[in-house]
Amino acid sequence: MTCDHMENIYGYLMKYTNLVTGWQYRFFVLNNDAGLLEYFVNEQSRHLKPRGTLQLAGAVISPSDEDSHTFTVNAASGEQYKLRATDAKERQHWVSRLQICTQHHTEAIGKNNPPLKSRSFSLASQGSANSPGVQRRPSQNAVSFFNVGHHRLPTGKRVPIMQPDHLVDVREMMSQAEGQQRDLIRSIECLPVSGHLTSLDQDLLMLKATSMATMNCLNDCFHILQLQHASQQKGSLPAATTISWLEPKISLANHFKNGAAQNFPAEINKPVSVREEQSTAEPCQLTREPEEINPDEELEDICDNKEDDLGAVEEQRSVILHLLSQLKLGMDLTRVVLPTFILEKRSLLEMYADFMSHPDLFIAITNGTTPEERMIRFVEYYLTSFHEGRKGAIAKKPYNPIIGETFHCSWRMPKSNVATDSGSNFSTHSLSEQVTLSKDTEAQTELDYYTVKFVAEQVSHHPPVSGFYAECVERKMCVNAHVWTKSKFLGMSIGVTMIGEGLLSLLEHGEEYTFSLPCAYARSILTVPWVELGGKVNINCVKTGYSASINFHTKPFYGGKLHRVTGEVKQNITNTVVCKVQGEWNSVLEFTYSNGETKYVDLTKLSVTRKRVRPLEKQGPFESRKLWQHVTESLRDGDIDKATEHKRALEERQRNEERLRAETETPWCTKYFLKEGDGWVYHKPLWKTVSAVQTQQTDIN
Repeated sequence: MTCDHMENIYGYLMKYTNLVTGWQYRFFVLNNDAGLLEYFVNEQSRHLKPRGTLQLAGAVISPSDEDSHTFTVNAASGEQYKLRATDAKERQHWVSRLQICTQHHTEAIGKNNPPLKSRSFSLASQGSANSPGVQRRPSQNAVSFFNVGHHRLPTGKRVPIMQPDHLVDVREMMSQAEGQQRDLIRSIECLPVSGHLTSLDQDLLMLKATSMATMNCLNDCFHILQLQHASQQKGSLPAATTISWLEPKISLANHFKNGAAQNFPAEINKPVSVREEQSTAEPCQLTREPEEINPDEELEDICDNKEDDLGAVEEQRSVILHLLSQLKLGMDLTRVVLPTFILEKRSLLEMYADFMSHPDLFIAITNGTTPEERMIRFVEYYLTSFHEGRKGAIAKKPYNPIIGETFHCSWRMPKSNVATDSGSNFSTHSLSEQVTLSKDTEAQTELDYYTVKFVAEQVSHHPPVSGFYAECVERKMCVNAHVWTKSKFLGMSIGVTMIGEGLLSLLEHGEEYTFSLPCAYARSILTVPWVELGGKVNINCVKTGYSASINFHTKPFYGGKLHRVTGEVKQNITNTVVCKVQGEWNSVLEFTYSNGETKYVDLTKLSVTRKRVRPLEKQGPFESRKLWQHVTESLRDGDIDKATEHKRALEERQRNEERLRAETETPWCTKYFLKEGDGWVYHKPLWKTVSAVQTQQTDIN
């Protein structure tokens, strides 16, 4: 990259073209005099006509949070360049020069074209499309529409260092500005979807995007001021320090009604529950030691969060249309904030727990008398888990877990309800062995039920990775898994890839079963959204040589059945198929065995064992239900705006803490799961506990 005497800069940058072509090197020139960003195929073709040109007046220059090299240039016309420099220093230089040029030309146009009252329509009044306040003026271009006033400081005067009171004043002004911006967005979304001026008007969509980007930029600047003041006061930021002591009195996510400032104390403007969510941020960071959950403290879950019917989705059709207008085919949705109304009333971590709602089938796996029977039983359990994992017919999305979020529960299953074989006896354990294995099972020989314990933790935010673990100590079996959910926009559907692997350990038999998870799709998102599973899943046991291959079939464009699944279990050494399965994963499954017998499983009639959870008052601040309780309550009451406020408060806190950890180079410490290779493993898995017990017994003997 080079600068000449006119402060024009030029050099090579990578430009993202499309999904097929990807990134390409192009020679870029910033023409400060003309306010243009031009690019050419290479430097030699600079004397030719540019391959592309962007007007910078009214543009928004945004560094990307994907990495330290990428940034975007969003022109007022709606055109966007996604660019990548060779390193962070070069990106910063390009971004700074582009922003200076953009500001200069935006101010110049603003002076020559004062904003027209007829175009700066008062959307808050929600006038009709024919009212003078919403008439389009053909003579007014997009740049003058986005004009904002800039105040210059008198020459020679220096900006004073911000004091804490000044920081609070700035935050309050930012809160007022975002309140007005939020009202503007709501008013735009209230416009009809057809007619002279619609909610999908290109200028209005650009206004929404640029206003949101501006507020995000201001929030980042305020965060820098906070860090600067913190460093001045403390000298430096020690490891694991949070800046919650500098947290402003008013949350950026707290919006004033009609955008007007209120004369109440700042804290009163914030809902009590939002203040509680923010006030718990610091204590949560101090308790990262694993906590032993006593199953006796858990009570049978009486919560029944039924999902809304189709009507609630149809009412938000305009919101979905606006969201779709901003997405591109194949776009990664990991960082896209989806509207609150499509959320389920549970966290993703709890959804993983609901896959265990048939603990009788889970425990019965180890009761199989032969390796073949145990593999078949695992396949039967695996295929029955997805039906209960999905709540309702509508494709809704569980909450994205906050990093460090955990979920605990357990199930109690009467021993008489667990399937066994006439020729097999349950393996009995001595009382002393059970005491050594777990204090929670001290008197298990006197109980008539098995206990399955479950724990899940969000171990990473980018990428979003969850770890979960379940065990039945009495039957010496456990399952450990880690899942990275990666979602993409596919046009009229959204696809979620479940990257990761699970491991089922049957310690009585010394067997380990590895398995993966299918992809999930939310189909027909503009009409009646519904869930579909797709992809091939493999289950394998190296010790026994048995494996299973399961195909979740997506519905063909023409004809075909919904939710179809087929699979087979085979002995790898002899290549003999010992069981075949077909049917629907949410309806009826048909199992055909090598001896000619056939078994049908009606999933809709399978009994569901309610999980046991601790009451909210006994849960820690980072446990899923306690963490999301205000969002859940608001959704249950049908108050989408209030649910959005609480959700934003949690997400904003997570972003602030993540930025601080990055700036102070403080790694995140997990609570229950440890990184091993590419996966995550529970810190105290049953196979380690049992191994330790066996070693002790050997030493005693």
